Amino acid sequence: MSALPSFADLGVDPRLVACLQAAGIETPFAVQALTIPDALAGRDVCGKAKTGSGKTLAFGLPMLMRTPRAAASRPLSLVIVPTRELAVQVTEVLEPLGASIDRRVGAVYGGADLDKQVRTIERGLDVVVATPGRLIDVVDRRAIDLSHVTTLVVDEADRMADMGFMPQVEWLLRHMTADRQTLLFSATLDSAVDQLVRRYLRDPVFQEIQSSNVTVDRMDHLFLKVHQLDKAKVASSIALGAEKSLFFVRTKRGVDRLVAEMRENGVRAAAIHGDLRQGLRERGLGDFATGKLGTLVATDVAARGLDIDGVDVVVHYDPPEDHKAYLHRSGRTARAGESGIVVTLVLWDQQLALERLQRRLGLGLGTFEVFSNDPRLKDLAGWVRAGSQDAGAAR
Repeated sequence: MSALPSFADLGVDPRLVACLQAAGIETPFAVQALTIPDALAGRDVCGKAKTGSGKTLAFGLPMLMRTPRAAASRPLSLVIVPTRELAVQVTEVLEPLGASIDRRVGAVYGGADLDKQVRTIERGLDVVVATPGRLIDVVDRRAIDLSHVTTLVVDEADRMADMGFMPQVEWLLRHMTADRQTLLFSATLDSAVDQLVRRYLRDPVFQEIQSSNVTVDRMDHLFLKVHQLDKAKVASSIALGAEKSLFFVRTKRGVDRLVAEMRENGVRAAAIHGDLRQGLRERGLGDFATGKLGTLVATDVAARGLDIDGVDVVVHYDPPEDHKAYLHRSGRTARAGESGIVVTLVLWDQQLALERLQRRLGLGLGTFEVFSNDPRLKDLAGWVRAGSQDAGAAR
């Protein structure tokens, strides 16, 4: 199998290559190797790729290279993302790269000080990373002029559609010049996303990154039958044995309750949901991403767009609504070629629903009853290695 080209081979600016190397990034991912040449050539690109496939550099490197210095309040490049967490993460990746070639990158998102964001824009940004609702607020205040945008990125377009943001995205597109390059990335290209592509992209190059099946196949799946009164202790045992674990809970109140119980059991855990102040959300995410915190407990909506490496265990504390939600949650592990373990905790009255879910996923597994004092919970990888059949695990 031929090796992927280097960033230099793809035509990336040597200063950006040096910045990537300083961060330990030497070799492009497939999505970067496929899309960077077309993006540098000025083509519209439609990329079908999952979160965690390397999309930020795929659009970020050519965008930065094609973005001149901009006048105050008139950015020349715009990245639209569905969530504030993703806005922060994309900005953190692009800011040092932009600085290496004298380009200014800033974020605009809800839950933070609007006046402060407006002042940053008015001082001058070449690239703005924004959520749709907050960007519309800034446009309404006449603090930003989008008519000069020459490069537009729409990231996680399918999440944008799921969250009902497509009307806002189209409102923003109507405030931009038609003479622009558009780079759109999405895990799926159906319905609303396909309509957006047909309406707003010009003769796009389509690139599909076959990462979904590979990623899911690299996961080990465990379905564990637990008892209601012991459930939080089982979760705590799993967290204590994992380096970096992400738990999904259905409700905001449930997230807070689980975090409190985990802390009582000696787990350093943080919550992430929509009712938390933005500062607390960012602190928890930052501590989790850097490894200062080993456990994050989140609702589905709050976790959309999270791009965090090194998650070795994902736990469906509350079972997902359907197979798509299972795959989306589970995709937070086994990223970038790494393996990962996905655990679903099942109460007695959820057994039939979980059997249907397994059939839909093609896993064909049973459940295995556990209690919180089971030593295998603190070494799930060892449990899986010791014998997947007894554990109810599959590779």
